[in-house]
Amino acid sequence: MTRALLTRLTLATALSLAAAPVLAFDPAEMTAAERTAFGEQVRAYILENPEIIMEAYALLEQRNAQAEAAADTQLIARHAAELFEDDHSWVGGNPEGDITLVEFMDYRCGYCRRATPEVASLLESDGNIRLIIKEFPILGESSLLSSRFAVATKLVAGDAAYHQVHDALLELNSDATEVTLRRLGDGLGLETEAILAHMDSDEVTEILVKNRELAQQLSISGTPTFVLQDRMLRGFLPAEQMAQIVADIRG
Repeated sequence: MTRALLTRLTLATALSLAAAPVLAFDPAEMTAAERTAFGEQVRAYILENPEIIMEAYALLEQRNAQAEAAADTQLIARHAAELFEDDHSWVGGNPEGDITLVEFMDYRCGYCRRATPEVASLLESDGNIRLIIKEFPILGESSLLSSRFAVATKLVAGDAAYHQVHDALLELNSDATEVTLRRLGDGLGLETEAILAHMDSDEVTEILVKNRELAQQLSISGTPTFVLQDRMLRGFLPAEQMAQIVADIRG
């Protein structure tokens, strides 16, 4: 029995293939016996063709992914100003690029560390991508101290110093403490004492709170999470895959 024939089965054809075909199929008009017969036909077809279960599951996943992507696009549009034009996030890459990549990251996140060279490779190979870093410490006290130090560095010493600290914190092998942060800042030749003194300021706290609130509004709960123009990319992606998405957006 073919799938096309199965989908056109009516009460009469389910009971007798010799009966004349019915143009409309109304399950509500089936008797108990007819429903049983029809159910047996369906069951027999599925047992003979179990691959249709996987086909249906794949179709469901595809539809769910499309619905999630559409919802993400709406969220991004709704919060575009906070994502792309805030006055506190570090901006790298090409500030005049035609594509903007926003990264929500945590310094203690292993996948964020893996993503760093991939993002750098993408920026280098493309040359027309604007990068925005959103400090999003979610992995404990060490993460929070690292982000406070990084944000304070930007406020006290500027963007170039922040970039140095950002990269150094991603390579830090030990937990962030006042001792390790002081050693890191001194090693980079920064005004370490001024930065440490500013770490617990209301200004730093407000920036981190804004980032956390934005992440919640965008349903972001893990790192790394990227917003690539109008698309949400949740989790680690290699440079090649991100480059394909960039090409698709431009296309």
